[in-house]
Amino acid sequence: MTNPVIEIKVKGFGTMTAELYPEKAPKTVANFIKLAEENFFDGLIFHRIIKGFMIQGGGYTEDMQDKEAATIKGEFKANGFMTNDLKHTRGVLSMARTPDPDSASSQFFVMHKDAPHLDAQYAGFGKLTDGFDVLDAIASVKTGNYGWYMQDVPKEPVVIESIRVISK
Repeated sequence: MTNPVIEIKVKGFGTMTAELYPEKAPKTVANFIKLAEENFFDGLIFHRIIKGFMIQGGGYTEDMQDKEAATIKGEFKANGFMTNDLKHTRGVLSMARTPDPDSASSQFFVMHKDAPHLDAQYAGFGKLTDGFDVLDAIASVKTGNYGWYMQDVPKEPVVIESIRVISK
């Protein structure tokens, strides 16, 4: 059985391809595929970019309006989900969340570099197989603060054209 594969097309940057791991995080992968198939991510942005750490997106429009989605249970060891042993290495996709371990919804991040301190604390659910040049280009954009509450926001929007499931 092959794992699901997605394509993340980013306006002006190119395409990243990733394999998803339902055996590691089944509800997370099912939720992400559902959102992708509903075209939820189209036109959203990578709103938080930290070179040498990660790029985060999937929750805000270009004009910084929050786009909400239903929350899911966090599938990571610190939340009692013992089968997810995916390490937060370069290219891994993982779910963003608030301090509430069951607050993941649509926001995800892609690791630019390894971050072992996130292992077992966040629900990793996939990994890039192609498009590391795109990841590096996005990670290199100029960032700043957006108001008093959000840091590391790109000066120019980094827009997700689409996220599509290309094989299940």
